[in-house]
Amino acid sequence: MTDLPYIKNNYQELIGELDAIADRVGVKTPTLVAVTKSGTDEELCELVRSGALNIGENRPQELRRRADLLGALGYSPILHEIGTLQRNKVKLIIKDVALIHSLDSIRLADEIEKQAAAAERCVPVLIEINSAKEENKSGVMPEEAEALLVEVLKREHIEVRGLMTMGPAECTEGELRGYFRKTKKLFDTLNDRYGFGKNATLSMGMSDSYRAAIEEGSTLVRVGRRLFRK
Repeated sequence: MTDLPYIKNNYQELIGELDAIADRVGVKTPTLVAVTKSGTDEELCELVRSGALNIGENRPQELRRRADLLGALGYSPILHEIGTLQRNKVKLIIKDVALIHSLDSIRLADEIEKQAAAAERCVPVLIEINSAKEENKSGVMPEEAEALLVEVLKREHIEVRGLMTMGPAECTEGELRGYFRKTKKLFDTLNDRYGFGKNATLSMGMSDSYRAAIEEGSTLVRVGRRLFRK
């Protein structure tokens, strides 16, 4: 097996940084989901060997393939579907996915419910919020999130654990923090009214924004490029 020391170094440095930010802010260290789309299979395996427990992919086919790859090697990571999810791809991941981050419509909820029932399991999800109200972007508008949540809660095979937001690709840090704050406020409101349970999750922050996201209340960050730099 090829030695890839930079993977372990990057992972350990990032874990240390997350701990330090959380300690400074006075919160629990957020869950790290390692987004592996920019890494090779060898880098993925080294990342898991280095201690990464949560692995995220935005392509269902790749999540399925890499689940099989890691399973064949004796690894059992916690798998996250983090990208926009097409209804016809739900069946590819339904047996293995630990958390779907991008539920944004009743039609998608119905398909998840259908496939989860067939798999005889309850699938955890996050409702994706289009916090910046960007046209042609996935996610439900903030003011429509509660209505979607109420409908999804009627499904027996879906467990809503919280919310996810990304924010615009190009904006200032101040603007991004504003979107994070609004989503945190919405998360708190919905959690108070309906209860997201002991695993309540607010997924905000990626490689370029996880520091600000943690400071604004994120409990889970999705980091990719930061882990694979040489």
